[in-house]
Amino acid sequence: MLVVGSWARGAARMDSDVDIIVVTDNRRYADPGNWTGLLGGEAVRLAEWGLLQEVRVRRPSGFEVEMGIVPPSWADTDPVDPGTRRVVSDGHRIRYDPAGLLAALSAACRITTEAPGAQPAP
Repeated sequence: MLVVGSWARGAARMDSDVDIIVVTDNRRYADPGNWTGLLGGEAVRLAEWGLLQEVRVRRPSGFEVEMGIVPPSWADTDPVDPGTRRVVSDGHRIRYDPAGLLAALSAACRITTEAPGAQPAP
């Protein structure tokens, strides 16, 4: 699981949604009922963006959570997909990565976006 966007960058505002990427082979996670049951509220948008299936939930408070459900191939590093690179390079925080898949993706995006000869960020 990966948090991306403004919350991951530390730039969230009061009206910012939280963007979460869930990497799984289990497509049942794309069922909006799973997220509305867990988070409360209602699904306000379902969309597909390449490999990513989006489920946006608006909680009763008005706070929105955008879940992006992706297969493990979304995190392939040889090469990194341009859309995946854009999402990860815009700011991310790994929250759960038992197989190290997201750590490898993070490193691949960091190495290839730095200037030649630059030291990787800690």
